[in-house]
Amino acid sequence: MNKLIPMTLLLLTSSVTFNASAKPVDVKVYETGEAIEKPMVMTRFVELRNARRIPSIDFKDQHDNDVNFSQHKGKLVMVNLWATWCPPCIKEIPVMLDIKEANKDKDFVLLPISVDSEPELIQPFLQEHGFEDYVSWIDPEKDIDYIMPADLIPATFILDGQGHLVGFVRGYIDWTDKDIQPYLDALIKKYANI
Repeated sequence: MNKLIPMTLLLLTSSVTFNASAKPVDVKVYETGEAIEKPMVMTRFVELRNARRIPSIDFKDQHDNDVNFSQHKGKLVMVNLWATWCPPCIKEIPVMLDIKEANKDKDFVLLPISVDSEPELIQPFLQEHGFEDYVSWIDPEKDIDYIMPADLIPATFILDGQGHLVGFVRGYIDWTDKDIQPYLDALIKKYANI
């Protein structure tokens, strides 16, 4: 029994050391005010009471260029985490393309981020399924985990016009619901030009 104590301490210490390197999203920037009334389809969406500052992390685009959230100041950013091996993610792609098109003239950006560990498979996958217009950032190292949990996908995170986290929904929802667009419009109005 005494042999288990050192092993347990070693495991706990290594766990604490590993988690200490991650930067938690715990810096409250401002109170978001009264929550927007959610339609039934968005029941699982969480609009945060306080906007959260997130660390600046670079990702890669599909041409291997460095990209980050600061490129989209003044817009509501809808970050959609997905992967080629995730059937619900793939089901969401056509709808995400529709959302992107419906909001192209608004202060809105749809930003897919693939967490595939083999990024060279992403573009062929998108072409094979007719999703060439689904321009996705790439995060094979899952650096997104430092600012948003990527352990359950699909997941959608909403950033305000300054790049602060203001809401999220984890798991699949029906983005085709007629009440989604009015809700997105309300989010854009409230958060894009913060």
